[in-house]
Amino acid sequence: MRELGKPALRREDAALLRGEGVFVDNLDLPGAARVCFVRSTMAHALLGSVDVAAARAAPGVIDVFTGEELGLAPLPPPALFPDLDARFARWALARGRVRFVGEPLAAVIARDAYEAADAASLVEVDYEALPALVGVQEAVAGDVLLFPEIGTNVVGSHGSALPADLHAGADVVVRQRIVNHRVAPLPMEGRVCAAAWDGHRLTFYASSQGVNVARHQLADRLGLDPGAVRVIAADVGGGFGSKGLLSPEELVVAWLAIRTGHPLRWAETRSENLLAMPHGRGQTQEVSIGATRDGRLVSLGLDILQDAGAYPEFGAGLPAMTQIMSSGVYRFERVGFYSRSVLTTTTPVGAFRGAGRPEAAHAIERCVDVVASRLGMDPVDLRRRNLIGPESFPYSSPSGAVYDSGNYVAALDAALDLAGYAQLRRDQDEVRRSGSERLLGIGVSTYVEVTGSMGGQEVAQVSVTPDGRALVAAGSTPHGQGHHTVWATVASEVLGIAPERIDVLTGDTDRTPPGQVTGGSRSAQSCAVVITQAAAQVVSLARERAAALLEAASDDVVLDRDRGCFHVQGAPAVFLSWAQVANEGPLDAESTFERTSPTFPFGAHVAVVEVDTATGGVRLLRLVACDDAGTILNPLIVEGQIHGGLAQGAAQALSEAVIHDGDGNPLTANLADYAALSAAELPSFELVSMSTPSPHNELGTKGIGESGVIGSTPAVLNAVIDALAGFGVEELEMPVTPERVWAAMAAASGAAPRSDRAC
Repeated sequence: MRELGKPALRREDAALLRGEGVFVDNLDLPGAARVCFVRSTMAHALLGSVDVAAARAAPGVIDVFTGEELGLAPLPPPALFPDLDARFARWALARGRVRFVGEPLAAVIARDAYEAADAASLVEVDYEALPALVGVQEAVAGDVLLFPEIGTNVVGSHGSALPADLHAGADVVVRQRIVNHRVAPLPMEGRVCAAAWDGHRLTFYASSQGVNVARHQLADRLGLDPGAVRVIAADVGGGFGSKGLLSPEELVVAWLAIRTGHPLRWAETRSENLLAMPHGRGQTQEVSIGATRDGRLVSLGLDILQDAGAYPEFGAGLPAMTQIMSSGVYRFERVGFYSRSVLTTTTPVGAFRGAGRPEAAHAIERCVDVVASRLGMDPVDLRRRNLIGPESFPYSSPSGAVYDSGNYVAALDAALDLAGYAQLRRDQDEVRRSGSERLLGIGVSTYVEVTGSMGGQEVAQVSVTPDGRALVAAGSTPHGQGHHTVWATVASEVLGIAPERIDVLTGDTDRTPPGQVTGGSRSAQSCAVVITQAAAQVVSLARERAAALLEAASDDVVLDRDRGCFHVQGAPAVFLSWAQVANEGPLDAESTFERTSPTFPFGAHVAVVEVDTATGGVRLLRLVACDDAGTILNPLIVEGQIHGGLAQGAAQALSEAVIHDGDGNPLTANLADYAALSAAELPSFELVSMSTPSPHNELGTKGIGESGVIGSTPAVLNAVIDALAGFGVEELEMPVTPERVWAAMAAASGAAPRSDRAC
């Protein structure tokens, strides 16, 4: 029985499609009251009185709490990034000052959600307005300080100021200012939780990417022994990085459940989600690339300002991920990197699919196209000339990474072949000669990213029951990745038990082993590996027992995985089933795995767009992707992950952006204003498969959850700018709205477009 590599359907989908999913907000929790948060309507202000008297007297209200009444200590920046200044701590409910619109400053507990919301509207807040701070350049200047007692808005930095001679020896130096604007993670299920305290133990129901991490956070922040906290995550409606760490609101709900003795629920509205769930990206880059006249890339410089938002959460550390991937797939001789993370009076920035790596790919791939234009080269030819060759691995990059394996030229060629690149260029020239108002643009990107970079142990337990079924318990917390399907497949490959006879247990700290956050594209190369190891231990135990039953030496007994039975080698007619062996006593094992090195998936994307020069409208016609994630465990799930990444990456380029006005007020606080991309705006994606196994784990796997978003954004943007090459456009800020496209054409040329094609 061989299951790995087969396109098995996701076992998770049937219940979800039938409406039988179990999510936090539809859990049966008798007697649970509702929590509603009062949120700041000011971007920056001193807090005067917070009058809750009317709210406390409202119908159905159980109690109301302000920040002054909480016994929680301030929340420091995440320990993942020790360079962040811990002095910039955040109160779970604002005290003394508010720093972004949507910051929670009081919590109302009532019998139901409607009464809680009505009461929250009665809370009167006395604000003393302070100047807003929206731009990162203004944040560095420090004329407005979010923490005046500290005296700076800079919360952390990486690298050092770029040397003056960075581009020495380069004949051509191109410079671009690139804005990776904020985007909203926008999971289908927003933040939601429930908590119950029995006087001794807290049970916390979470929509989380990591129940074990949530448990430790709760125990640490609430002063509880970890054994006094149980965290359960059933079905999770998406996360994309935004649910990796508990939010201040979730900590407050847990604390209130203990304080009041009431079981409590909280579920944010979509507007709350867009206001207060940490945003992604928010990185402004000054990028420079030096090259020789014959097209050899020499040097790269990145000077970054990272918008951390009002508090230094996960997003403030994102430049560390950008730095490690800053040299990309090219043989740069020198790389200079300097970043500063700064505070603004806006929603905090957190992890979002790719988390720092898309920003690196975007910087390089946009500028490589500009270098090609300046040198009069096709952008594909320039890339081929500078790609790291397959003979170079393991490759130590000038930015400090050690790439495990890769074949970047092959990935580029595979994507170009599927796209029909040469014919596309001919079609483009024909459209330009025809004088059509609808121009064709072709964009290419090549990328490498790092996955599994977050350390920590993963533990798996595998057992076989007397009925011949198997149970896999893993510490991972899935939120759409198909873990139950893949973990059953991985165990089946080792045990020879059909996947449909293998149950998978995740998401309950009382019933599953320890594990880390499901994020950073780490699951296949950690959880799948440890499940393989635990299953192999069970096989070893079973062989010993079968040997005793068959009166043979254990070395002579084999597991026939195709039939799922044990027999003496060379004598298959006499055999024992798994059920027969398991009936003799428990068959279970536990294994622990901690990765020693991250892995480096890579790929190439080709985007084709049509730009209407009369209106500035952009239509994405094709998106071709070759994403190499090493050994493929389930092609169907890999394709699904790539599809999701391509959609989110294209959305950042084409339409999605979180926008604040000059006073720090969010202008995209609902789905009427935040232009989320839907399937109607996307073509059918075209994928070409390629597999270059990693030497860093026994399965040869690499991560795939974020690759699609890393390559697609620069490919789509490059395609739009390529369509406008005749106008002399070399810079275009995302998202490429019709207004921006039209304005760029007008500003770049002021005349009719050139007929020659500049790449």
